Amino acid sequence: MKIHPLITQTAPLTELVERLSKHPFVAVDTEFMRENSYWPELCLIQIASTEEAAAIDPLAEGLDLTPLLDLLVDNPEVLKVFHAGSQDLEIIHNLTGKVPVPLFDTQVAAMALGHGEQVGYSNLIESMLGHSLDKGARFTDWSRRPLDKRQIDYAIADVTHLSKVFPRLLEKLKKTGRGGWLDEEMERLSDTSSFAFPPEDAWKRLRLPSRNPAVLGRLKALAGWRETEARTKNIPRGRIVKDDTLVELAAHPPKKQDDLGKVRGLSAGWRTNDIGVRLMEALAVSEPLGQDEMPSKEPRRPGLTKDAALVSDLLKLLLKIRAKESGVAPKLIARSDDLESLAAGVRDLKMLSGWRFEEFGRDALDLVEGRLGFAIENGKLKMSRLAEKVEEPTA
Repeated sequence: MKIHPLITQTAPLTELVERLSKHPFVAVDTEFMRENSYWPELCLIQIASTEEAAAIDPLAEGLDLTPLLDLLVDNPEVLKVFHAGSQDLEIIHNLTGKVPVPLFDTQVAAMALGHGEQVGYSNLIESMLGHSLDKGARFTDWSRRPLDKRQIDYAIADVTHLSKVFPRLLEKLKKTGRGGWLDEEMERLSDTSSFAFPPEDAWKRLRLPSRNPAVLGRLKALAGWRETEARTKNIPRGRIVKDDTLVELAAHPPKKQDDLGKVRGLSAGWRTNDIGVRLMEALAVSEPLGQDEMPSKEPRRPGLTKDAALVSDLLKLLLKIRAKESGVAPKLIARSDDLESLAAGVRDLKMLSGWRFEEFGRDALDLVEGRLGFAIENGKLKMSRLAEKVEEPTA
């Protein structure tokens, strides 16, 4: 595979993209910094086909990334391959307002093929290619220039290995008939709501202190204010006000700005500074949450009776057994809260449709509804069917 020198000019980037556009897929990775910022700072982009690979410096003066971004988000003929790519997708969305299409995530594929839950990139490469990766540059400050050869080699290795792993994963998916399993997961990854949302919706991501409309109205106003402050200043939202402090302010609002100095989590300076003024203004214009915005009365995780809790434990055991038999990471099939919901009587669950129903959901439903049980035979645990199998529920 040809490895290009670091690309810092538009002309060689355009030429590279023209060649990459003729391939069925490209492997993509990014290096970024976000410890001290709200928005991730893109510091390096790595891309590879089966024939060539390069690192592109987005911080290079005068470099126009448009050809590369067009390839990623506006060329449906080329599959874009990432590993655990949610943050890479967020960065690309920030730059273009779009996400790469079509999309393939090797971490999800590895889970479908039994490589464990959220398998790390290094472990995947070692298990599939037998290579031990150089991890010496993991904690590089990618924003500093110049980058040395070891740093660039480390970054490019991610996509060169990825371009070799992807075809092998794809072949295994075809042989096992599990390629279709990934469609739903890729659709979820492509959903921009996880990293692109209006500030007025920020409150929905917080632990709600109560169902009191006035409290929730204040929380909505404060969370929206904080989100705007963080985005404007480009600093992490927790650097403005931590979640717990925000919830406390909504539940017990100060009557005047001077009271901010008494709030745990805020410094005494909030009593007189401009940000304290803006916080009080947000509280002043807050209104009780309307009935149409009130969160559902149904808890996200239904309360379990003692018997249902035992059923949930049996479901976890069943999931462990079925996942081992099929060679699929249990987390890809169902999560613990899904099992608890099933035990509590909920039926509108992903595990009860599609491939998840065939691999696990049917047996899970049979177990909950008394058609399947556990038995011990010759010292070994086995499943004992007590009645006819249930068919996949219809919507």
